[in-house]
Amino acid sequence: METRAIQRGVRQSARKMRLVIDLIRGRAVPEADAILRFSKKRAARQIHKVLKSAVANAQQAAQRQNTPFDADTLRVSYAVVNEGQTLKRFTAAAMGRGTPILKRTSHVEIRVAGTAPAGAPPAAKAATAAKAETKPSKPRAKQPATAKAKKKTPSKKKKASK
Repeated sequence: METRAIQRGVRQSARKMRLVIDLIRGRAVPEADAILRFSKKRAARQIHKVLKSAVANAQQAAQRQNTPFDADTLRVSYAVVNEGQTLKRFTAAAMGRGTPILKRTSHVEIRVAGTAPAGAPPAAKAATAAKAETKPSKPRAKQPATAKAKKKTPSKKKKASK
């Protein structure tokens, strides 16, 4: 089961937020939670909110399906920060001019997925393992040495001018 949480219009540039989101991508939820809680970056607080929301969404989905839920088995399967709308403002400059200020925003999306228990392999892996056992392996035919490396005939060399 995979659940997601999205926060749109976060008032920080996507470039700065990607530095933090790269730290948690692919990690277990408790580990990602600890990384975000102790990070000094301002973006970590917003990303932590989205992660908590994704875990809460997973809990609600498990409750709706009446399945057991353990937040410690969840992993951050997908985490991305995209650019949002840029707010364009102007500030005063010399000789009556105005210079633009770009106030960037971003969209954060995090998906968490539960990991399968260690005792039972997933159904997809079991099916591929069964196919591999039924197929007999064929020995490869060796190619002749002439086919491997064909040498090109040297072309005429140009005379060096003096």
